[in-house]
Amino acid sequence: ELIERFELNLAAYTSGSYNETQLRREFIDPFFKALGWDVDNTAGHAEAYKDVIHEDAIRIGGAMKAPDYCFRIGGTRKFFVEAKKPAVDIAGDAAPAYQLRRYAWSAGLPLSILTDFKALAVYDCRIKPNQTDRASTARILYVPYREYEARWDEIAAIFSKQAVLKGSFDRYAESARLKKGTAGVDEAFLKEIEVWRDLLARNIALRNPGLSQRELNAAVTLTINRIIFLRICEDRGIEPYGQLQGLLNGQGVYKRLIEIFYRADDRYNSGLFHFRPERDRTAPPDCLTLGLEIDDKTLKEILRGLYYPESPYEFSVLPADILGRVYEQFLGKVIRLTAGHQAKVEDKPEVKKAGGVFYTPKYIVDFIVARTVGRLLENRTPAQADRLRILDPACGSGSFLIQAYQFLLDWHRDRYVGAGPEKRAKGKRPSLYQGVGGEWRLTTTERKRILLNNICGVDIDPQAVEVTKLSLLLKVLEGESGETLASQLKLFHERALPDLSANIRCGNSLIGPDFYDGKLPDLLDEEARYRINCFDWKAEFPEVFTAGGFDAVIGNPPYIRIQTMKEWAPLEVEFYKTAFASAGKGNYDIYVTFVEKGLGLLNAKGRLGFILPHKFFNAQYGEPLRALLAKGQHLSEVIHFGDAQVFAGATTYTCLLFLDKAGSGSC
Repeated sequence: ELIERFELNLAAYTSGSYNETQLRREFIDPFFKALGWDVDNTAGHAEAYKDVIHEDAIRIGGAMKAPDYCFRIGGTRKFFVEAKKPAVDIAGDAAPAYQLRRYAWSAGLPLSILTDFKALAVYDCRIKPNQTDRASTARILYVPYREYEARWDEIAAIFSKQAVLKGSFDRYAESARLKKGTAGVDEAFLKEIEVWRDLLARNIALRNPGLSQRELNAAVTLTINRIIFLRICEDRGIEPYGQLQGLLNGQGVYKRLIEIFYRADDRYNSGLFHFRPERDRTAPPDCLTLGLEIDDKTLKEILRGLYYPESPYEFSVLPADILGRVYEQFLGKVIRLTAGHQAKVEDKPEVKKAGGVFYTPKYIVDFIVARTVGRLLENRTPAQADRLRILDPACGSGSFLIQAYQFLLDWHRDRYVGAGPEKRAKGKRPSLYQGVGGEWRLTTTERKRILLNNICGVDIDPQAVEVTKLSLLLKVLEGESGETLASQLKLFHERALPDLSANIRCGNSLIGPDFYDGKLPDLLDEEARYRINCFDWKAEFPEVFTAGGFDAVIGNPPYIRIQTMKEWAPLEVEFYKTAFASAGKGNYDIYVTFVEKGLGLLNAKGRLGFILPHKFFNAQYGEPLRALLAKGQHLSEVIHFGDAQVFAGATTYTCLLFLDKAGSGSC
């Protein structure tokens, strides 16, 4: 019927007056309904579980700012569909294909569809898009509308909801892979920000000869994080689109960039932009970066590649886990200053010895969070959930904390909506508001409250701490626009983001002030004290320990053999042997001490979930940890992967370990 109607009125449809909205309503929506998708959400699923998300397309600077449709299974994106009115030549015009491929490549999706109903074009979106590409580049399937009926089985076998559920979509995507240029968005973006780091490090070291190595690392990381944050906010419609691009015109780029940073400080209240002393702020303002000298040429080289059409990135759809993967690799290197104050970027010693950085796959992170945070939330009310404290003691780029936070956001929204959303949308500080399409969303104020209440992290690397904060702040702003933030700012007289300096802390999770018992700190040089980075848990998280400890400890602790660690941290190695029972035998691996420490940080009903090597099950060095777990009957659950590799490119054989502080009574 759709084909016949389209054929009958072809001249009218292909005229310029028939628009994209009409096409979507009259042809595209019914087409995908016929493929089994609940396009209108007639099932009434919560926002997180709708089959199809319809994006409000905003045209800015000639580029669309959201894909028209996002098709999902269980809340996970599978493919985008970009619709164009039939007057557009999708067979020959390269712009619509480039636009679609930017969306899907940035989102890490393998396939997506471009259609004007006159034809349906499927693209392999693992190939990095380039503005010089033709419309046919990376196109793997092209079906004119007159062939839809004859080839319906072929289309349905890939893109019907049933085909996606049964894995046919994924199998087709793998079989149709065009190998050339299939570096993922994470690999490409990592190369990009590594170039930025190199450019900034060299230039800042040259122009600011008084900077120490630590100050140089901090200045470079903060500058990159601020640019990424603002650019992502632009594509999400939270910041004015093109404000960074505007710096390309004229001189004094860094001075003008600082003006944008100051405005961001006024708007967001985040430690990422904190330049003035304020009451009730625990962290001191940034007195380092505002006085830097950075050449225009260096900054313009970075900013030039951030925008359409030169940039292949569509930052509004860049997922948090892809950004986390990029940063995890990025944090594996450090800037070193030579004797002549020149900057050199090199691998950290522990990364060099381990053969690289290995990011925890998202499905593992999701599973651990569900088995820890999910279990702890069972049969709780929102008021009881407020008291939960969740910790990653080696948070890295923040992947576990981001997922724990997302789990809490979804849980709160579903509980509020299930109990009658209207009452939560009223009052002086509402928890819910109705977004586009009528779906209920948590207010920014509520998202901030949950983050500050529930999420805690520690890392020994100050750059990792800043990255974790960045990732969590971007998560707070997901789904917001400039209008919603402005209205909340006006309504509640508060800035958009929380200060996370009390939640995400920098320090050595394993070494407290007792490290110096019997030793004088003055006997160690400044670099040694900085490397050791003692951390006083009770002083840093006083409210948590007044209440008995953390409810959940989650994460992927470092795996470093002690023989390796002795090369750059000999004092710490000796301390661990005396401070931890689990380090009492043989050439242990550092992860066993993290298990023992994690247990010690839990309250009486707390739960731990880690991914770690299963070698300690059998190895001699694992004997003390096995004894500790057996004595307390802490073991709750083990997921053993045997010889299967969880970490791509690694040779570490892992398991998931779940422990209960209270003991299970059967070990």
